[in-house]
Amino acid sequence: MAMTATTSKGADDDSTSERECHKGVKHLWETGIAKLPKKYVLPESDRPNISKSGEPYRFKNSSNIQLPVIDFSELQGSNRAQVVKYLANACENYGCFQLVNHGISGEVIRSTMDVSKRFFELPFEEREKYMSPDTYSPVRYGTSLNQSKDAVFCWRDFLKLMCHPLSDMLPHWPSSPCDFRKLVVTYANENKNLFLMLMEAITESLGLINTRTNKSTTTRGDEFDILEELEDGSQLMVLNCYPPCPEPDLTLGMPPHSDYGFLTLLQQDDVAGLQIQFQENWVTVEPIPNSLVVTVGDHLEICSNGRYKSVLHRAIVNSVKPRISVASLHTVPYNSVVRPSPKLIDESNPRRYMDTDFDSFLEYISSCEPKKKNFLESRKLI
Repeated sequence: MAMTATTSKGADDDSTSERECHKGVKHLWETGIAKLPKKYVLPESDRPNISKSGEPYRFKNSSNIQLPVIDFSELQGSNRAQVVKYLANACENYGCFQLVNHGISGEVIRSTMDVSKRFFELPFEEREKYMSPDTYSPVRYGTSLNQSKDAVFCWRDFLKLMCHPLSDMLPHWPSSPCDFRKLVVTYANENKNLFLMLMEAITESLGLINTRTNKSTTTRGDEFDILEELEDGSQLMVLNCYPPCPEPDLTLGMPPHSDYGFLTLLQQDDVAGLQIQFQENWVTVEPIPNSLVVTVGDHLEICSNGRYKSVLHRAIVNSVKPRISVASLHTVPYNSVVRPSPKLIDESNPRRYMDTDFDSFLEYISSCEPKKKNFLESRKLI
């Protein structure tokens, strides 16, 4: 990766202004800061317990985890029933899994990661064109998690791209690098198709479609056909950039949170940084080349009436290597309502969540600083 910082200016946390912080961590790193600005220093209780040695992978009081590995190619064959059971176990007990042999070619993945890196290598003045506080903007560049609300910033820059409908969104996407739109569109389309096939298997694992006919086991009047909703659903791609951080033990790349949608398909580079909360501990997800990390979102937890759990996850940073990731968040159309499936509600398992929609989510995050799984908690009935 071609990221190159300028000679250190030895800046301290008082010399970096709030305005400079709002330009993002890529900009700060390029200025050669040697000390983490005060705006990024987390309270001690929220800091990641990682080593100050400069080594990117040595974490204290944390371990690496081997997530369930799902071979997508086996979903298409005679072993489908067994793989569907593996999916159910992964969604119920981990909230995520690694997906291999998923059908998106290595070339498409490499091209997408490469053009993402090249976007973040553009001069700040070029990236700044896409800065916007408007959550509904088709393209939005920014820093932290929510720079308008975050009391303490996290060490991340992002580019968010709305992907549906592509014909409407594409003209708003960056035109530089010159091959950006072409490469990212290809990845977005293949990612959406993969998501729909995964959701068919996950819906099957919940008993909501017939395993022999792949038809809904309920009538149209009983509940909406979730698979049809998802075919026309929203897709948000988020390109994340985590430059080397001068004091990674004091901050995070992203704070603990869950994603709002049904599934998030995450493409990582070869630098470890994603952590999930598993059995009350933070564990690091080691990248597997050409795999995708698939995480359960709040909407799937609601739809499954709590059987499948959205996973609490965060990103850590290091002082040595930059990291790039591309996340694709999928859910129903923005104007749709998500509710527990009636088929999964009975006397022994009563309805656990109220109806929700995207406007409810936006209203919630605009009124407070997003933390952990607080939005999902606000939807709970019991």
